[in-house]
Amino acid sequence: MTRCMTLAEAIDRFVPDGSVVAMGTCLEAAIPFAAGHELIRQGRRDLTLVGPISDMLFDHLVGAGCVRQISAAWVGNVSAGLAHCLRRAVEEGVPAPVEIRDHSNFTIGLALLAAGIGAPFIPTRTSMGSDLPLENPDLIESTNPLNELGEPIVLVRAIQPDVLIVHVQRADEAGHAHLWGPLGVTREAVLAARRIIITAEEVVPSATILRDPNRVIAPAHKVAAVVEVPGGAHPSPVPGYYDRDHAFFEEYHARSRTLEGFEAWLREWVLDLPDHAAYLEHLGAARWQALQQTRETV
Repeated sequence: MTRCMTLAEAIDRFVPDGSVVAMGTCLEAAIPFAAGHELIRQGRRDLTLVGPISDMLFDHLVGAGCVRQISAAWVGNVSAGLAHCLRRAVEEGVPAPVEIRDHSNFTIGLALLAAGIGAPFIPTRTSMGSDLPLENPDLIESTNPLNELGEPIVLVRAIQPDVLIVHVQRADEAGHAHLWGPLGVTREAVLAARRIIITAEEVVPSATILRDPNRVIAPAHKVAAVVEVPGGAHPSPVPGYYDRDHAFFEEYHARSRTLEGFEAWLREWVLDLPDHAAYLEHLGAARWQALQQTRETV
C-alpha cells in the first residue's frame, strides 16, 4: 500500500492543532525543516514540541505563534547561540507565551523510551542534584522501593508524541525508511509515537530498502505518510547528501534578533513561498550545489 503524498497533504491530515509533535530527534542532523515550515504555512496552533536539540527549527515555530509548550534539552541556534524568538516568547509573551519543560538529552530519551515500551515512567539517578526536577513536573523525585534506606531516584514520565516527523535519506512507498549518521533519540521516538511522517531525500523501490533491513529506522505499520522532499532538512546536514549551511544559521541569528527582523525573514523564507521546492529555488542553485556531497552507492 502506498503512503506517498505531498508534504502539504501529510501535515493537513496528520498534524491538527494541539498535537504533540516530535521533531529533530537526530540532534543537529536531518532536522525536518521543510515539514516545520509547512506547519507554519498551514497556521498550526497550540503545538507541543518534543526533541533533544532542535537547532533553530523550534525557534521558527515559536516565532510564528505555533507553539504552546516545549519539552526539550536545548532550544537555540547551535552555531550562533540564542534562540531569539523563544526568548521573546518566554520573557515577553511575544507572539504568545510558551511553557518550557527542561530535560537533558538523556532524560528526553528516557521519556520517549518509556512510552515506547508502554511504561508510565523510567527511574534513573540522572538529573539528581540539578534544578531540572524542581522546574519540570515530568521529572519526579522519589525513592527506590527496592532499597530499604530510601535511596533517592528520579522518575522520568513517559512522553508519547501524537506524531513524529523524521527526515531520512531514502524510503519506499510502503513506509520502510533508511536513516544513517547520528541517530540521537530517533529509535526511541519511532517506538513512542502514535504515528510517523517520513520526509525523504528520495523515494526508492522497496528492494533497495529491504536488501539492507538493519538500517530500517521505523516500523512501517506506524508510518502514516511518506513524502519525497529533496533538501528537506536544509540548512541542517544529511549524511551522504549535503553539508550544513553554516551561513544560513548565522544569517537567521542576525535577522531574528529583533521581532521586525524575524517577521521579515519568515515572510521571505516561509510565508511567501508555496512549498519547499520554491524555498530551494530562492536559496539559489549555486549555493545549494556547493553543499552537495559526492555520493557513493550505499
